[in-house]
Amino acid sequence: MEALNVPMADTPVVTFWEGEIVDTKNYTFYTGKWEASPEDDKRHWTKFPSFSPLLSQVEVDGGKSLDLSNYPYIFMRWKEQYFVNVGTDCGLTIAGFYYVCFSCSDGSISGFYYDPNSSPFQKLELKSTNEGRSGYSFSSYELQ
Repeated sequence: MEALNVPMADTPVVTFWEGEIVDTKNYTFYTGKWEASPEDDKRHWTKFPSFSPLLSQVEVDGGKSLDLSNYPYIFMRWKEQYFVNVGTDCGLTIAGFYYVCFSCSDGSISGFYYDPNSSPFQKLELKSTNEGRSGYSFSSYELQ
């Protein structure tokens, strides 16, 4: 990802990301790392209306018994791993991660940032476009 207009950086800041798709086999709705407790997980996942029908089963077994193969949303976690072109003194943090939901019907992506040392529920929204090389435009980023 490339962050533009970062006040403490002379150039755009590029970060390398890795992700996990919640498939209930390899990854469940419970993160189990990055300082996120099951309570933190539930607080963040329930911000997505599309998660509501899944909540009761997630509370029982972490969602392990759910079949998400035909669910119209894909849930993920995205974690920035390192800065590609700048040092850690660039004014940004990569300590946290995002809870992410992809809509299969319209291609939109929404996410909520988690870092126990940052403002809670920073929201990320991406909308699909037919412009540019990525196919997505950065719609908004806000604190809630």
